[in-house]
Amino acid sequence: MFELNDKLEERAILVGVARPYTDRWEVEDHLDELAFLADTAGATVVEKVMQERKQIDPTYFVGRGKVEALAEMVDEHSADMVIFDDDLSPAQARNVEKILKKKIIDRSGLILDIFARRAKTREARTQVELAQLRYLLPRLTRQWTHLSRQVGGIGTRGPGETQLEVDRRLIRKRISVLEAELIKIEKQRNLRRKHRGDQFKAALVGYTNVGKSTLINALTEADVFVEDRLFATLDATVRALRMKDSEPVLLIDTVGFIRKLPHHLVASFKSTLEEARDADLLLHVIDISHPHFEEQISTVNKVIAEMELQDKEVMYVFNKIDRIDNQGMIQAMREKFQPALFVSAARGLFLKALQEALFEKAHAKEENLQLVLDAGDGAAVARVHELAEVLSKHYEDGRVVLQARTTIEKAQKLKAFLHSRESHVELQTS
Repeated sequence: MFELNDKLEERAILVGVARPYTDRWEVEDHLDELAFLADTAGATVVEKVMQERKQIDPTYFVGRGKVEALAEMVDEHSADMVIFDDDLSPAQARNVEKILKKKIIDRSGLILDIFARRAKTREARTQVELAQLRYLLPRLTRQWTHLSRQVGGIGTRGPGETQLEVDRRLIRKRISVLEAELIKIEKQRNLRRKHRGDQFKAALVGYTNVGKSTLINALTEADVFVEDRLFATLDATVRALRMKDSEPVLLIDTVGFIRKLPHHLVASFKSTLEEARDADLLLHVIDISHPHFEEQISTVNKVIAEMELQDKEVMYVFNKIDRIDNQGMIQAMREKFQPALFVSAARGLFLKALQEALFEKAHAKEENLQLVLDAGDGAAVARVHELAEVLSKHYEDGRVVLQARTTIEKAQKLKAFLHSRESHVELQTS
């Protein structure tokens, strides 16, 4: 649908603002992450700029004097764009762009650009386009001046680049079409979830690039795409983890979270994130080798709260333990976060313990049954095999005695069915 006019390499200057309530190291860390985002989008970072301000300038965000200094820096480094670590208002972006005469991109615009690159499936493409249009709508005037120069590359992928004649009415109409499309996709996803029945489901959540896809591959021998880039995967991927003599546990890989994740992006990816809502357990995967992993934990917890999933049972999985030298940190985190496991997905360390913990959680939601049925009631025996795992069976006095195990939900269905039978039934929970 969209034509891309990407340059082979674009040079970017990054801008962050330190406010009175933020530490300098925190802003520097945010700029490092912004540099990783820019690299993922295909840009070369030539300079990082941090300004300390008591309050944001409503006209130029960083003040006119700083913007004029940025203009000199742009010329010095032959930069193609300036990327701000915070979201700019349409007016701020327009005012800054008039002085710099270069592309101005904010954090949300950069993340949306990466999502446009990463979207592969119909659902992901629809979600990304919807988020881009919601982002574009209030910035339409600025985008038109952008497009009159026919520039391309980072920040202009997706809707807008070839749509000089588009207006707000057409964009709103397209948004309505995409919203209706996502409703259809969500219904299809709900059907797939129903087909999974009552199987135990664990959703992997966490900051982007903590190794969720690597972990799901290591546990299930799957082939989920893995790359050392932010947002390498966008679509929820479901894989089965199997152990002998047990029903499989379904592992659901979800899109990674990040600081300052745009709200319209969360809204557009609601159907993908719904997979986490359907899970019995959240596996919060953490990169323990990251210098500020506790801040990342806090970010993920905030997104979980926004999704109203804070009441879900959580198991903390600290990944990449092979990359840390301070082993005392593991004990400290074990005491601070419960329950917690420590693994290296890349090297396969302690994955067996994680598998056993998952199956222990799955069995905790199961019920053991002793069923005494008429030996001639084949329909009842067949129903038991359909809804439960039969552990043992023996016959006595014209009856068949079954020891079975199943989920609590299936146990309720089985009890209701057997009590409706005219044949003699004895049902005991053991």
